[in-house]
Amino acid sequence: MAVSRINEAGLNINQYGNRNLIINGEIKVAQRATGATTAANNYATVDRFKTWVGVTSGAYTSEQSTDVPSGQGFSNSLKLQCTTADTSTAAGEYAQFMQSIEAQNCQAFAYGTSGAKTLTLSFWCKSNKTGVYTVSLRKPDSTIYIIPIEYTISLADTWEKKTITVSPTAGSTTFITNSAGAIANDNGSGLEVYWNLLLGSNYTGGTSGTWSSNGSHYSTTNAVNWLDNTANNFYITGVQLEVGDTATDFEHRTFGDELLRCQRYFYREVDDDGSMFSWVGFCDSSTTAYLQHPHPVEMRAEPSMSTTGTAGDYSLRIGGNTVGLSSVPALSSSTKKVGHVAWVVSSGLTSGQAAVGKHDAADKYIDWSAEL
Repeated sequence: MAVSRINEAGLNINQYGNRNLIINGEIKVAQRATGATTAANNYATVDRFKTWVGVTSGAYTSEQSTDVPSGQGFSNSLKLQCTTADTSTAAGEYAQFMQSIEAQNCQAFAYGTSGAKTLTLSFWCKSNKTGVYTVSLRKPDSTIYIIPIEYTISLADTWEKKTITVSPTAGSTTFITNSAGAIANDNGSGLEVYWNLLLGSNYTGGTSGTWSSNGSHYSTTNAVNWLDNTANNFYITGVQLEVGDTATDFEHRTFGDELLRCQRYFYREVDDDGSMFSWVGFCDSSTTAYLQHPHPVEMRAEPSMSTTGTAGDYSLRIGGNTVGLSSVPALSSSTKKVGHVAWVVSSGLTSGQAAVGKHDAADKYIDWSAEL
């Protein structure tokens, strides 16, 4: 017999916990940056939300904001601000932000079978620019299917909750219930959720509420051009995607829980005061020590590594002596659980001797990424 656990809020955790497939839906975690950062085809600020920009003249920034809807328990939102207007949209232009959901987390959808489930997306948003917007769900795995859905921002500068229900047979289609609609049970991208800000005619061939086999049909022709004025802003928080035809109350998670979920895809290793020897290993030759650092959580895939600063911002400690590096630490190999990095000096190391390493500058860091 299943045992139910009731938390301090009186919720049955077994029944209601872990139902939100969106990670960082209340925009708590921003490991890379919190301030306004020019959006590009990257993860610019808040974790797990990626911006896409392909315009000739327009630009916008993204940042973590404290502007939130009242009484909902949120502390942060994602703010987008148009900084350079694009008033004439070319056919191939696009400006979007999105989150990709790992495929093995999408198995409860039962896509590719006659039992495919309805999904419900809900979120809070506000903008000074009212009108019709679109959000799209895109299945990139194997055969691509996409569905755009229109929603309306009715009141300027006012938080509004939007609820969007997506049936697997929306628009009387059978793409999702056929075998080609299946999502592989792996660590790739299973489902992508896009919020569209500007799209040229190459991407507006879709019909709201209808699945399409044309993977470029992100939007409809009714959607606004949000990038047409530098006064335009857009805020979003409380993003939730769940199985079923009802938007349940937002699933608030602890900061620590949300951070670990984000760190499966990216984490920034930083020493706040430059004093912690957090890398441990041994000397392999007179010039190279191989040190390792366990990742805080098993990462989605073997991550890439990038560093900031110069060789002088890192040092080794060997037998009570501090040794400066001749180059910044470089990735030797990595597993999903541990990073192995080469720390190189000019000379003087003894093979087999134990070594530890650290950042000497508190503002320098090492990034590990296994983003989708």
